[in-house]
Amino acid sequence: MQLYTKILIGMVVGVVIGLTLGPNSPLLSQDLYKISDASQVHFQRDRDAADSAVGLPSGAALRFMAAETQTETRLDAQGQSVELPVWVRGSFVYDRAIALRDRDGEVHTALGSPHMGDPVEGWLRIEATPLRSGGFALSPQPISALGDTVISWLRPIGALFLRLIRMVIVPLVFASLLVGVASLGDVRKLGRLGGKTLGLYLTTTAVAVTIGLVCANIVQPGDFLNEADRVSLLAQFDSAAGNRASAAAEAPSTIDTVLAIIPTNPAASMTEGNMLQIIFFALVFGIALTLLGPGQATPVVTFFDKVQQAMIVLIQLVMELAPFGVAALVAEVVGLSGLSVLQALLAYGLTVVLGLAIHAGLVYGGLVHSLAKVSWLTFMRTIRQAQLIAFSTSSSSATLPVSLQCAEHKLGVSNPVASFVLPLGSTVNMDGTALYQGVAAVFIAQVFQLDLSLTAQLTIVLTATMASIGAAGVPGAGMITLALVLTTIGVPMAGLALILGIDRLLDMCRTAVNVTGDLAVTSIVATSEGEVLNPRPDAPPVELAQAD
Repeated sequence: MQLYTKILIGMVVGVVIGLTLGPNSPLLSQDLYKISDASQVHFQRDRDAADSAVGLPSGAALRFMAAETQTETRLDAQGQSVELPVWVRGSFVYDRAIALRDRDGEVHTALGSPHMGDPVEGWLRIEATPLRSGGFALSPQPISALGDTVISWLRPIGALFLRLIRMVIVPLVFASLLVGVASLGDVRKLGRLGGKTLGLYLTTTAVAVTIGLVCANIVQPGDFLNEADRVSLLAQFDSAAGNRASAAAEAPSTIDTVLAIIPTNPAASMTEGNMLQIIFFALVFGIALTLLGPGQATPVVTFFDKVQQAMIVLIQLVMELAPFGVAALVAEVVGLSGLSVLQALLAYGLTVVLGLAIHAGLVYGGLVHSLAKVSWLTFMRTIRQAQLIAFSTSSSSATLPVSLQCAEHKLGVSNPVASFVLPLGSTVNMDGTALYQGVAAVFIAQVFQLDLSLTAQLTIVLTATMASIGAAGVPGAGMITLALVLTTIGVPMAGLALILGIDRLLDMCRTAVNVTGDLAVTSIVATSEGEVLNPRPDAPPVELAQAD
């Protein structure tokens, strides 16, 4: 059975586990209140004694296991009687997170002076917010304790798979880019390749944002999200949205970003995994090698060529874990999102997927067919292994080793071109991310009933294009750049909470498009350099023996 078939099976298994055994599974009892900030809830030792209320410390996570629920009947805004949970009796464990934040010991005393690890019993107040459209929004909301345990068991498997892949990214990117530049043998050829590559990447990114805006304005996905879902999502993901907004607020200016590309300490850049700095140093190092006398650079180039080949062998070994890692990652995504959240955001998600499909089919398809002289269907079949890895890991950088193999061994691209264009694309080319940001900005504006002018939407095109260039090729980086886009056009960043529930699923889709764009541009650049591609869609994955 081929690797991509095993990965597909892993994805299906992950979806099934997430829907049936995830924290938000409708098949499991919802008996756990998982709270990221304990200070945001109302907790009393005795429900009938208001003076038994305890102000829990800020920032401490809380796992409150429910044992009994007290309800009451209230009238909603439409005059309908609704039975609501008001108090939940249960317990949580007094742990180090609470103790360390209780500096003066008042919380410890109010809780009855428990020992570390002791259960603390009491009542949790459930807040009900009436909605104008009828019904109530509850906060906090329960999840399944069993489902949360299942996901916590699976999470290390997915984390192990991703860490093993990321382990080879820095040496592979540096070695492959340096070898690719040094192998060109001519600085003028490097300038020609760089101009073509960056020109294609920037052009397709601007087109991608425009397609996203057009799709969002036609579909109007914000009109499909009702008030109850909006309030629920804002309450559920408000804390995470605040973290993304804080990260965006700390983002450097454009000038600082450009200056930061030049590393002051290349070794530190490699240690920290700063991809733009690593790429810059590999480029200038490779140029320096080409300027040495004939044959003088050969030992260095040969050494890094062997490093590149060794990393490919290593990634082949890691790929044996791919089906299990993919199953764990997908199960966590689906299980945490839950079916109800996914249904609420279906219109938004489909709009993003529609835009990605149009961009991949029309833009990439047209470019590959007309410039690379390769059938689009043949091209897609040839690179499907890289697309599957991109989809499952949500990381362009993690997919780079497989992309290099697909380009060289399946598409027939030369090593110098593939080693130059693909590492650059894994950081610079974020078409899928840029398109998603266009849709997300319009969607959030529609939910808050804000009209975006033509100028604001053109600003989105410019900002999303520039912001996506430096976005790290790792899961979730697009959310930080989206916060920058929202700030630029004056849309509330609280709206990030509306899309966090489905972001990882869409991140998988847009990363697959990013990697497709990397390989499409690589094929076009190779053809422009006089190479004739020989796609082999039915060729098996590269064996370890082929890597030497």
